[in-house]
Amino acid sequence: MTTVIDDATIEVQDTRKHAHADTPARSNIFEIPVDLAEPADLLRRITGWVGDGQGPRRVMYVNAHVLNQSHAIPALRRALESSDLVYCDGYGVRLAAKAMDTEIPHRMTGADWVWGLASLCESAGQSIYLLGSEPGVAAEATRRLRRWYPGLNVVGTHHGYFEPGSAHDERVVEDINAKRPDIVLVGMGSPKQELWVERNAHLLDTDVVWTVGALFDYVSGRVPRAPAWLADNGLEWIFRLAIEPQRMWRRYLLGNPQFVGRVMAQARSRHDHR
Repeated sequence: MTTVIDDATIEVQDTRKHAHADTPARSNIFEIPVDLAEPADLLRRITGWVGDGQGPRRVMYVNAHVLNQSHAIPALRRALESSDLVYCDGYGVRLAAKAMDTEIPHRMTGADWVWGLASLCESAGQSIYLLGSEPGVAAEATRRLRRWYPGLNVVGTHHGYFEPGSAHDERVVEDINAKRPDIVLVGMGSPKQELWVERNAHLLDTDVVWTVGALFDYVSGRVPRAPAWLADNGLEWIFRLAIEPQRMWRRYLLGNPQFVGRVMAQARSRHDHR
């Protein structure tokens, strides 16, 4: 069943207690540490970083596509390895954990958790900035979020179509710093978003920088979500391929078999070394 993380879930959900609260439990998936906490706990931890003076903290996700790219792009792997929190955003990661006989992380999808984040930020008076997608999409996502959370403080939005290291890039950093959001959501697609965060996080006057992929496209309604019966069974990729075949065919028709092959090779290697 799809996990929608709303304010009620966050308030009443029982949390798992780990022996060492300062060291969150993680599973290593292709040597990248993936957090094992439940989605509501992750949201509380992330928003709890606001105002602690230790920022900016970097939050990123992994799915089969991101893990495939991290194998080919060392800078992306370094960005993931150095993040403060990496969570699971795809069933492929859960299947990989099962095949590798390691603890299976919870799946936390942006189109679900964003509503819980909006609730927490509205209640705590925390501000956010939406960076990414095509021009106008982040602004429309903001309008839709505010329909449900009218007190949500979105201090700014900007599209993600600019060249890294350009004068435009510098102006984006200046705009973020002028507005001083507590949390910056960066939705540029992988690996652009992770590399942008790796390069610019230390320049930003914020507490949390969080990569979110195509989140603004979903929230704005620009891209429809898969039916629940597909998403709940790990088949959302079929729907995405059907509605965006030219953009997604390489990721899924080539990437998925490649990912499965790497998972099986890793699983065999672990079994042979026991």
